[in-house]
Amino acid sequence: MWKPTLASFMFIFAFILSPASAGYDRNQAVPVEKVLYGDITSVRNITETQLIEDRNRGWKTFGGALAGGVIGNQFGGGSGRDVATILGALIGGSIGNRYGSGTSVQSLKLVELMINQEDGTQVMVIQDYDAGMVLNAGDRVRVVYLQGGVRVDIAM
Repeated sequence: MWKPTLASFMFIFAFILSPASAGYDRNQAVPVEKVLYGDITSVRNITETQLIEDRNRGWKTFGGALAGGVIGNQFGGGSGRDVATILGALIGGSIGNRYGSGTSVQSLKLVELMINQEDGTQVMVIQDYDAGMVLNAGDRVRVVYLQGGVRVDIAM
């Protein structure tokens, strides 16, 4: 019968929690579909509060069960050790699930822009607020249409 050791648990735990890499680079070029210029007719600042759930709940439960199993394995002998390992894993998983889960509140600063574009169309764009580029009604802007999104900045 295979008996897990502390080293094998630590190897599995380290392998699972290794950092993942992004599938793209920050400075990657993104194709632009079109660029239109226009004038802002109205600006409205919006604060959106969103509830963020912890997406690592399963991993925290697993980590608690793993740690509890390792600790429980240190006690007893024979079938008593097996029972202590199972109980430790159950208790550790329960604690990891209870105290490892949670939600947090994140506040997003957004700006809603109503823009009359040079082609005669009117669009409304909601984007992240950028303190380095404050937009006001009457400003001349560039509307950049990207695949799956749009970005507004001051026309140059």
